[in-house]
Amino acid sequence: MKRAVIAATAAALIAGSAVSFAANSNAGPDTGGRWHPSAEDRAILTDARIVALKTALKLTPDQEKLWPGVEATLKQVSKDRAARRDEARAARQAAREANTAPDPIARMRAMATRMDASATDLRKIADAADPLYKTLDDGQKQRLNLMLRQQFQGGGHGGHGPHGDGPRRG
Repeated sequence: MKRAVIAATAAALIAGSAVSFAANSNAGPDTGGRWHPSAEDRAILTDARIVALKTALKLTPDQEKLWPGVEATLKQVSKDRAARRDEARAARQAAREANTAPDPIARMRAMATRMDASATDLRKIADAADPLYKTLDDGQKQRLNLMLRQQFQGGGHGGHGPHGDGPRRG
C-alpha cells in the first residue's frame, strides 16, 4: 500500500505536472498550434502544486524537517521532465520540417526511453518521500490520497490513471 501511494504521488506530480494543468487552448493562427508554457511558467506552476501538496499535508514541525528533500526532488524531476518534453517536441518538429515518414521502431524505442526516464524519476521521488511518508498520520495519508484522486480525475492533464487519457502523441 505504501509503495502504491508513493508511486501514485510521484505519478501525480510527474504525469500531472503543473504544465499539464495549464490551458491547452489554441495559441492562435500566428503561432501555429497549441500554447506551450515557458520554463518560467512551468516553474511557477510546479511551485504552486508543491505548495498545495505541503499545505494539504499540514506537516508537523518534525515532518517539516523532512520536507526540503522531497521538495527539491519534486522540483528537479519536474525540470528534467520538462527538458525531455522540450527535446521530444523539437525532434517531432524537425521530423515534420524534414518531411520524414514516421518510423514505428524508432517510436517504440523513444517510448521505451521515456518510460525508463519516468521509472527513474519515480524511484527518485519514492526514495525522497519515503522517510516523510513513514511519519504521516492517517489523516495526512487520507488528504494525500484525496489530492492524488483529484489530480487523476481532474482531466486535461494527460496523465495515467483511472480517468486520465494516457500519454499524448504528437
